[in-house]
Amino acid sequence: MTAPLAEIGALARMLGQVVFWGLRPPYRGRIFIHCMEYVGVQSIFIVGITGFFVGAVLGLQLVNGFRDLGVESQTGSVVGFALSREIGPVFTALMVSSRAGSAMTTELGSMRVTNQIDALITMAVNPVQYLVVPRVVAGLLMVPILTIFFDVIGMSGAWLVCTKLLGLDSGVFLDRMRWIVDWKDVQLGLTKSAVFGVTVCLIACRQGFYASGGAAGVGQATNRSVVHNAIAILVLDYLVTGIVLGEGLG
Repeated sequence: MTAPLAEIGALARMLGQVVFWGLRPPYRGRIFIHCMEYVGVQSIFIVGITGFFVGAVLGLQLVNGFRDLGVESQTGSVVGFALSREIGPVFTALMVSSRAGSAMTTELGSMRVTNQIDALITMAVNPVQYLVVPRVVAGLLMVPILTIFFDVIGMSGAWLVCTKLLGLDSGVFLDRMRWIVDWKDVQLGLTKSAVFGVTVCLIACRQGFYASGGAAGVGQATNRSVVHNAIAILVLDYLVTGIVLGEGLG
């Protein structure tokens, strides 16, 4: 029962170190740009294809279900609302965790078991500042951008299926989407995605940074990173939603 609390404590301690060392020079711009390119640009394909098919199947399911009730004209509003508030941030974070987070854990874990992190300390380079801070900042900045990309692609996929394959009127679909989705919905999605971005990279770095046991230990750390990230994203999704809405937290 104490293991989850100990893990949360270790993450909080590492987050404190990230904030402390992130505010202190030197600022290695090239490493920051490399990490943002790795987390953001290299995730565009998997986020885009996931967004398209999630939006497409969401539109297909909604039109099929709403037609029984005679309210299929509301499909655009539900698609826009669901993607911008919930599905976009959660799926984007899960994809970044699967692709970039697992790779971060493997990279840092390999550095740990081959004593490369100890070598950084020997050279008077703080390993948290050099290895963890750029990755966490990359998650904070790039995951919200990827979420916007996911939302746009997802809405496009839903529009394509609903209007070109299922015969829904394009004007009604887009008008209902514009009617229900406003800035506060997008803002909630971006807030969640920023929290998820920091969490995903922090958990991935924490698991790799403290990996042990050689190659087998690195593999176990990578597995824990993916599982912990999936659980954290879903728990934080509820907590952030409850805090923003001001209800559902008792």
